[in-house]
Amino acid sequence: MEKKIKRTRNSNTKKEIISLLESKEVALTHKDFQDYFQDKIDRVTIYRALDRLVEEGKLHKIANIDGGTQYALTHQNCEHHKSAHNHVHFSCEFCKKTICLDDISPKLKLPKDYMIKDIQIIVSGICPNCQNN
Repeated sequence: MEKKIKRTRNSNTKKEIISLLESKEVALTHKDFQDYFQDKIDRVTIYRALDRLVEEGKLHKIANIDGGTQYALTHQNCEHHKSAHNHVHFSCEFCKKTICLDDISPKLKLPKDYMIKDIQIIVSGICPNCQNN
């Protein structure tokens, strides 16, 4: 059976999500998007837009320290994002912000016959902003 190719849809919701992530420069949860859009965009539309953006490779999901999911921009110029988002994420214990640390490349060596498809590494600690406050 042939796999259907989904075409890329450019919706205002997707554009607004990308714009918000660009302005915040941190990973956001679905609730963060709901709070930002308030009654302007319903939660199901936000979920669908986030899923499409992940599918298109424009966003990636991060399983955060608390077990929730956050979304971050995929930086197209970063070599780690070509096949997966194999880079480290940093989660601040004080402000709860999560950021991508693209300049740190995790190296793992698995036993023979194992193939890495995705790596999710979350480092928790205190970000520079919270250390200075």
